[in-house]
Amino acid sequence: MRSFLLNFSGYKILERIGSIAYKLELPNDTSIHPIFHVSQLKKLVGEHTNIQPTIQYVNENYEWKAKPEEVLGYQKNKAGSWEVLLCWEGLPRHEATWEIYEDMQWLYPDLHLEDKVIPMAATDNYKLVEELIDHMSGIDEKQLVLYAQMGTLVNLILQWPEMNVKEIAVNFSKLACNAHTICDSELRPLGTGLYPVISIINHSCLPNAVLVFEGRSAVVRAVQHIPPGAEVSISYIETAGSTMTRQKTLKENYLFTCTCSRCVKAQEDEIKESAILEGYRCTNDQCAGFLLRNSDDTGFTCQQCGLVRSKEDIKNIASQIKSISDEASTSMSSQNYAEALFMHEKVEKLQKILCHPYSISLMQTREKLLKISMELENWTKALTYCKLTISVYQKLYPGIHPLLGLQFYTCGKLEWLLGHTEDSLKSYTKAFDILRITHGTNSSFMKELLQKLEEARAEASYKRSSIDDE
Repeated sequence: MRSFLLNFSGYKILERIGSIAYKLELPNDTSIHPIFHVSQLKKLVGEHTNIQPTIQYVNENYEWKAKPEEVLGYQKNKAGSWEVLLCWEGLPRHEATWEIYEDMQWLYPDLHLEDKVIPMAATDNYKLVEELIDHMSGIDEKQLVLYAQMGTLVNLILQWPEMNVKEIAVNFSKLACNAHTICDSELRPLGTGLYPVISIINHSCLPNAVLVFEGRSAVVRAVQHIPPGAEVSISYIETAGSTMTRQKTLKENYLFTCTCSRCVKAQEDEIKESAILEGYRCTNDQCAGFLLRNSDDTGFTCQQCGLVRSKEDIKNIASQIKSISDEASTSMSSQNYAEALFMHEKVEKLQKILCHPYSISLMQTREKLLKISMELENWTKALTYCKLTISVYQKLYPGIHPLLGLQFYTCGKLEWLLGHTEDSLKSYTKAFDILRITHGTNSSFMKELLQKLEEARAEASYKRSSIDDE
């Protein structure tokens, strides 16, 4: 904005307004407001006359009445001083001006400019980045060396003489600890972004809000009622896992130990959760119990029916799964989907024998089978695996979760392709009920879902009326 306004510096000054602004004589046909802050003008041209002001931004003593209303951003100038982009009280946002931050703090000590920040982009808010935690004291030596090497490489590429390699390394650590994976509406990863304000929000394995992205903008939406004064929380990681797995992931990636309500439950509940999500199934097909290791370490005992499963049996099946999974990965890498489907089906068959029905490993295999079946346009098989994953999703995730909503959406699309109109309508409805909360209703993605829902509703209504006419 400043570079645009400098074009007006050749016009005659009609009056000085207080100590920080001037009124210019502009052409009659211009829509530009004639009052300009001194920072927007070049050297004084014309005569200064004491004409009685008529505008509302000055008082009878020619003192500027406007105050900073909000802060739109921060930047460092060439001299190394911080500047603040201020929107002035009573003036439109496009007349915001860059001011020296320290000067504004001195002129307006009671305004607390930091509290008026309206973040625009990380580049405009580097001061916020400086305030982010870096966890450098908790990083192991190997990672510190890596950050130092990365900092040196950046310095070599940019060749800025005043660049501080240590500061670059610290910023890499801040990025690792505070960045978020940017995803599209279907939660497919697109890249990584640093959103300083979002980074202030703490993690919970049972969050009351969800982070989604609309283009380059990060949006936090509540997924449940949050009372006034309560803390807003989001999840930094995939929460479908045991407490031990979640804690390990958080420690490795974010260098902290979670103490949310889900993580501090009783040890007995934690052991049961791990046994179900990452353990083995009972050899009795009619039993849904979970297995725990024997005290003599000879096998695992079902906690419901008491049957014992030997370590050798488990080891043998696990070895087969590992071998076939490696072959399946090779087939996927070469995009041989037919062979990959065959291999993953063999893995699933073995996992159904070895793993608990709510096993994360079994669920992940079925997710792969769903994707492969869709690549092969085998809609019937894809629908089967989609429904199998939904039953586990409902066990692993809260009722309002974007992954659950998206899986219902996929199910609805497959049912629609197969002509299962009534089922499709039910799935689309469940998907919309969840995703309207997590994604809002204004995006093109949600408008497309709503359109599919209306089409299914109309088709179902038509089919019902046709049956009634018969």
